[in-house]
Amino acid sequence: MGSIRRSKTKRRTRDFDQVKADLKSPKHLAQHKGAKASEDLPGLGAFYCIECAKYFSDSHNLNEHRRGKNHKRRVRLLKEEAHTQKLADAAVGLGTDDRRSQRIDHEPNTEAMEDV
Repeated sequence: MGSIRRSKTKRRTRDFDQVKADLKSPKHLAQHKGAKASEDLPGLGAFYCIECAKYFSDSHNLNEHRRGKNHKRRVRLLKEEAHTQKLADAAVGLGTDDRRSQRIDHEPNTEAMEDV
């Protein structure tokens, strides 16, 4: 059982929110890269795909990776807006806007018009 658990976390990459923070802030990316010793990384840490958070041994492998399906899928997912609690509430019908109360307040009084 130990080998199964180890294989699940062996190739785990950074989560989407972490990668989005890397793309927005070069400081965040520098902290992540600075936390690892370049001697231990493939290609001495020179060839790095920011979107996939992976290191490659040379520029050829990095370019081949960028042409691949997995990289393109990850880039597409990173371009999408992250799900928020506000979107989840709107999907269920618990929208934050008060259209119903505004409609009730602004409806004309039909009884007063009939008396005229």
